Amino acid sequence: MPASKFTPSQAEELAASFARAGVDYLFIGKSGAILLGYPDTTQDVDVFLPRSAENAARVLQALAALGFELDPALTVSILAGSEIVLMKQGPFALDLIHAPDGIESFEAAKSRSVLAGGRFPVASLDDIIASKRATGREKDVSDLRRLEQFRGEYLRRRNEGRAEDRANT
Repeated sequence: MPASKFTPSQAEELAASFARAGVDYLFIGKSGAILLGYPDTTQDVDVFLPRSAENAARVLQALAALGFELDPALTVSILAGSEIVLMKQGPFALDLIHAPDGIESFEAAKSRSVLAGGRFPVASLDDIIASKRATGREKDVSDLRRLEQFRGEYLRRRNEGRAEDRANT
């Protein structure tokens, strides 16, 4: 039975399994924001995947290693690069997203991504916010103001860290 909310240990497990299998991905959505320090909770892990048969095969390998139940319909959905694949039968709730609203392509998002904690590839906050805004879902709209406020705080902290790094060199 999946845990009731996203935890950093789930991100650790997923990142490790994806790394072993060579999966190309980005954390996205509120779970991505949380990995960047956003102070909130979410029910699942959201990952953005490129549409690629080779990557899909690696995803299946990584998910099987984690203990996700991969029935034939789910396997076909992943291999076909379905827009979104909701996975509830595994160690935690996981959404595989191949075409998030508001983001033009995986390649573009990857070029703007950040490495959170030195190990988690995460879509930029701008992309996370753009995607939530584009969905128009009530639950996403209600998060936008807080995410935009967090973006300001995150950018300020990041810029302060860069200034400190320059001062120490």
